[in-house]
Amino acid sequence: MIDAQTLDVPAGTTTMQTARRWVPGACVWCGDDVAVEMYRNEPRCGTCRENEEIIEGARRFLGMYGLRPLGGTLQSDDEEEREWRVTARDARAALNQTKLASPPDPALVRKALRPRAAAVVAETVVASRASTATGSATRAAATARTTRSAAGQAAVSSDAVDLDEIQARGLALLDQMSSVDAQLAQVADQSGLAARARRSDLEKQKATIMRTLGALEKARQSAQR
Repeated sequence: MIDAQTLDVPAGTTTMQTARRWVPGACVWCGDDVAVEMYRNEPRCGTCRENEEIIEGARRFLGMYGLRPLGGTLQSDDEEEREWRVTARDARAALNQTKLASPPDPALVRKALRPRAAAVVAETVVASRASTATGSATRAAATARTTRSAAGQAAVSSDAVDLDEIQARGLALLDQMSSVDAQLAQVADQSGLAARARRSDLEKQKATIMRTLGALEKARQSAQR
Protein backbone atom coordinates (compact mmCIF):
# COMPACT_ATOMS: atom_id res chain seq x y z
CA MET A 1 0.00 0.00 0.00
CA ILE A 2 1.74 3.19 1.17
CA ASP A 3 5.52 3.15 0.96
CA ALA A 4 6.65 2.39 4.50
CA GLN A 5 10.40 2.81 4.05
CA THR A 6 11.70 5.70 6.12
CA LEU A 7 14.83 7.77 6.06
CA ASP A 8 16.61 9.21 9.03
CA VAL A 9 15.24 12.63 9.93
CA PRO A 10 17.85 15.32 10.69
CA ALA A 11 18.69 15.75 14.36
CA GLY A 12 16.45 18.21 16.12
CA THR A 13 13.53 17.60 13.76
CA THR A 14 10.37 16.42 15.46
CA THR A 15 7.92 14.36 13.45
CA MET A 16 4.44 15.83 13.94
CA GLN A 17 1.29 13.95 13.07
CA THR A 18 -1.79 15.79 11.99
CA ALA A 19 -5.02 15.33 13.91
CA ARG A 20 -7.03 15.24 10.70
CA ARG A 21 -9.07 12.18 9.84
CA TRP A 22 -9.34 10.68 6.39
CA VAL A 23 -12.56 11.24 4.46
CA PRO A 24 -13.52 9.81 1.05
CA GLY A 25 -11.91 11.78 -1.73
CA ALA A 26 -8.94 12.91 0.37
CA CYS A 27 -5.31 11.80 0.34
CA VAL A 28 -4.84 8.52 2.22
CA TRP A 29 -1.51 9.69 3.62
CA CYS A 30 -2.15 13.21 4.94
CA GLY A 31 -5.90 13.74 4.54
CA ASP A 32 -5.48 16.75 2.24
CA ASP A 33 -8.02 17.17 -0.56
CA VAL A 34 -6.00 19.42 -2.89
CA ALA A 35 -5.09 18.03 -6.34
CA VAL A 36 -5.92 14.46 -5.31
CA GLU A 37 -5.18 11.85 -7.97
CA MET A 38 -4.45 8.14 -8.07
CA TYR A 39 -0.85 7.25 -7.24
CA ARG A 40 0.16 3.61 -6.86
CA ASN A 41 -3.52 2.67 -6.76
CA GLU A 42 -4.26 5.12 -3.95
CA PRO A 43 -5.66 8.66 -3.84
CA ARG A 44 -2.76 10.99 -3.00
CA CYS A 45 -2.57 14.78 -2.96
CA GLY A 46 -0.18 16.79 -5.13
CA THR A 47 2.30 17.50 -2.33
CA CYS A 48 2.55 13.85 -1.28
CA ARG A 49 2.95 12.70 -4.88
CA GLU A 50 5.72 15.21 -5.42
CA ASN A 51 7.62 14.01 -2.34
CA GLU A 52 7.10 10.36 -3.27
CA GLU A 53 8.44 11.05 -6.77
CA ILE A 54 11.54 12.69 -5.30
CA ILE A 55 12.21 9.61 -3.17
CA GLU A 56 11.51 7.27 -6.08
CA GLY A 57 13.82 9.30 -8.31
CA ALA A 58 16.60 8.98 -5.74
CA ARG A 59 16.08 5.22 -5.57
CA ARG A 60 16.27 4.92 -9.34
CA PHE A 61 19.45 6.98 -9.47
CA LEU A 62 21.17 4.97 -6.75
CA GLY A 63 20.03 1.67 -8.22
CA MET A 64 21.17 2.61 -11.72
CA TYR A 65 24.74 3.14 -10.51
CA GLY A 66 24.76 0.31 -7.97
CA LEU A 67 25.12 2.69 -5.02
CA ARG A 68 24.14 2.06 -1.42
CA PRO A 69 20.34 2.22 -0.94
CA LEU A 70 18.62 5.11 0.80
CA GLY A 71 18.60 5.23 4.57
CA GLY A 72 21.14 5.67 7.31
CA THR A 73 24.05 7.97 6.62
CA LEU A 74 24.21 10.59 3.87
CA GLN A 75 27.79 9.61 3.03
CA SER A 76 28.22 9.89 -0.73
CA ASP A 77 30.89 9.48 -3.39
CA ASP A 78 30.15 12.78 -5.11
CA GLU A 79 27.98 15.89 -4.89
CA GLU A 80 25.25 14.59 -7.20
CA GLU A 81 24.73 11.47 -5.10
CA ARG A 82 24.65 13.56 -1.94
CA GLU A 83 22.09 15.92 -3.48
CA TRP A 84 19.81 12.97 -4.24
CA ARG A 85 20.19 11.61 -0.71
CA VAL A 86 19.59 14.96 1.01
CA THR A 87 16.58 15.78 -1.16
CA ALA A 88 15.07 12.33 -0.55
CA ARG A 89 15.66 12.68 3.19
CA ASP A 90 13.89 16.05 3.23
CA ALA A 91 11.00 14.65 1.19
CA ARG A 92 10.60 11.73 3.61
CA ALA A 93 10.70 14.13 6.57
CA ALA A 94 7.93 16.20 4.96
CA LEU A 95 5.83 13.06 4.45
CA ASN A 96 6.35 11.97 8.04
CA GLN A 97 5.28 15.38 9.32
CA THR A 98 1.95 15.26 7.49
CA LYS A 99 1.14 11.57 7.97
CA LEU A 100 -2.27 10.87 9.46
CA ALA A 101 -2.17 9.54 13.00
CA SER A 102 -4.66 6.82 11.99
CA PRO A 103 -4.30 5.59 8.40
CA PRO A 104 -7.63 4.76 6.72
CA ASP A 105 -8.85 1.19 6.41
CA PRO A 106 -7.87 -0.06 2.91
CA ALA A 107 -11.34 -1.58 2.55
CA LEU A 108 -12.94 1.83 3.12
CA VAL A 109 -10.60 3.40 0.58
CA ARG A 110 -11.49 0.78 -2.03
CA LYS A 111 -15.18 1.25 -1.30
CA ALA A 112 -14.87 5.01 -1.76
CA LEU A 113 -13.13 4.50 -5.10
CA ARG A 114 -15.71 2.02 -6.37
CA PRO A 115 -17.67 3.46 -9.31
CA ARG A 116 -21.26 4.39 -8.59
CA ALA A 117 -22.48 2.75 -11.76
CA ALA A 118 -23.96 -0.17 -9.82
CA ALA A 119 -26.07 2.19 -7.71
CA VAL A 120 -27.31 4.00 -10.81
CA VAL A 121 -28.26 0.72 -12.48
CA ALA A 122 -30.07 -0.43 -9.34
CA GLU A 123 -32.07 2.79 -9.20
CA THR A 124 -32.98 2.42 -12.88
CA VAL A 125 -34.17 -1.16 -12.34
CA VAL A 126 -36.30 -0.15 -9.35
CA ALA A 127 -37.86 2.71 -11.29
CA SER A 128 -38.55 0.42 -14.25
CA ARG A 129 -40.22 -2.20 -12.06
CA ALA A 130 -42.33 0.44 -10.35
CA SER A 131 -43.46 1.79 -13.71
CA THR A 132 -44.34 -1.71 -14.92
CA ALA A 133 -46.31 -2.46 -11.76
CA THR A 134 -48.25 0.77 -12.12
CA GLY A 135 -49.07 0.00 -15.75
CA SER A 136 -50.28 -3.50 -14.89
CA ALA A 137 -52.46 -2.25 -12.06
CA THR A 138 -54.24 0.41 -14.07
CA ARG A 139 -54.60 -1.55 -17.37
CA ALA A 140 -55.83 1.66 -18.93
CA ALA A 141 -54.67 2.73 -22.36
CA ALA A 142 -55.01 6.40 -21.52
CA THR A 143 -52.89 6.00 -18.42
CA ALA A 144 -50.33 4.02 -20.38
CA ARG A 145 -50.12 6.78 -23.00
CA THR A 146 -49.74 9.38 -20.26
CA THR A 147 -47.03 7.31 -18.62
CA ARG A 148 -45.14 6.93 -21.91
CA SER A 149 -45.44 10.65 -22.56
CA ALA A 150 -44.17 11.47 -19.09
CA ALA A 151 -41.33 8.99 -19.51
CA GLY A 152 -40.38 10.62 -22.81
CA GLN A 153 -40.37 14.06 -21.22
CA ALA A 154 -38.28 12.73 -18.34
CA ALA A 155 -35.80 11.23 -20.79
CA VAL A 156 -35.47 14.55 -22.62
CA SER A 157 -35.01 16.33 -19.30
CA SER A 158 -32.43 13.74 -18.22
CA ASP A 159 -30.51 14.18 -21.46
CA ALA A 160 -30.53 17.95 -20.96
CA VAL A 161 -29.24 17.56 -17.42
CA ASP A 162 -26.53 15.19 -18.64
CA LEU A 163 -25.40 17.67 -21.29
CA ASP A 164 -25.33 20.47 -18.74
CA GLU A 165 -23.28 18.31 -16.40
CA ILE A 166 -20.86 17.38 -19.17
CA GLN A 167 -20.42 21.04 -20.07
CA ALA A 168 -19.89 22.02 -16.44
CA ARG A 169 -17.29 19.30 -15.94
CA GLY A 170 -15.55 20.29 -19.14
CA LEU A 171 -15.31 23.93 -18.07
CA ALA A 172 -14.00 22.90 -14.66
CA LEU A 173 -11.34 20.73 -16.30
CA LEU A 174 -10.31 23.58 -18.59
CA ASP A 175 -9.88 25.81 -15.54
CA GLN A 176 -7.81 23.09 -13.90
CA MET A 177 -5.66 22.76 -17.01
CA SER A 178 -5.03 26.52 -17.01
CA SER A 179 -3.85 26.23 -13.42
CA VAL A 180 -1.56 23.31 -14.31
CA ASP A 181 -0.13 25.22 -17.28
CA ALA A 182 0.56 28.21 -15.05
CA GLN A 183 2.40 26.00 -12.55
CA LEU A 184 4.38 24.38 -15.37
CA ALA A 185 5.45 27.83 -16.54
CA GLN A 186 6.65 28.66 -13.03
CA VAL A 187 8.94 25.62 -12.81
CA ALA A 188 9.98 25.57 -16.47
CA ASP A 189 13.32 27.29 -15.83
CA GLN A 190 14.09 25.55 -12.54
CA SER A 191 16.67 22.77 -12.59
CA GLY A 192 16.61 21.29 -9.08
CA LEU A 193 15.50 17.77 -8.28
CA ALA A 194 12.31 18.99 -6.65
CA ALA A 195 11.50 21.09 -9.72
CA ARG A 196 11.97 18.11 -12.04
CA ALA A 197 9.72 15.97 -9.87
CA ARG A 198 7.14 18.77 -9.80
CA ARG A 199 7.21 19.10 -13.60
CA SER A 200 6.75 15.35 -13.97
CA ASP A 201 3.74 15.38 -11.65
CA LEU A 202 2.17 18.38 -13.41
CA GLU A 203 2.65 16.77 -16.82
CA LYS A 204 0.90 13.64 -15.57
CA GLN A 205 -1.96 15.79 -14.25
CA LYS A 206 -2.26 17.51 -17.62
CA ALA A 207 -2.32 14.19 -19.47
CA THR A 208 -5.09 12.96 -17.16
CA ILE A 209 -7.11 16.11 -17.79
CA MET A 210 -6.70 15.71 -21.55
CA ARG A 211 -7.91 12.11 -21.43
CA THR A 212 -10.91 13.10 -19.32
CA LEU A 213 -11.79 15.92 -21.71
CA GLY A 214 -11.66 13.47 -24.59
CA ALA A 215 -14.01 11.10 -22.78
CA LEU A 216 -16.42 13.96 -22.01
CA GLU A 217 -16.44 15.01 -25.67
CA LYS A 218 -17.34 11.47 -26.73
CA ALA A 219 -20.12 11.40 -24.13
CA ARG A 220 -21.44 14.75 -25.37
CA GLN A 221 -21.52 13.57 -28.97
CA SER A 222 -23.28 10.36 -27.94
CA ALA A 223 -25.92 12.27 -25.94
CA GLN A 224 -26.71 14.50 -28.92
CA ARG A 225 -27.43 11.61 -31.27
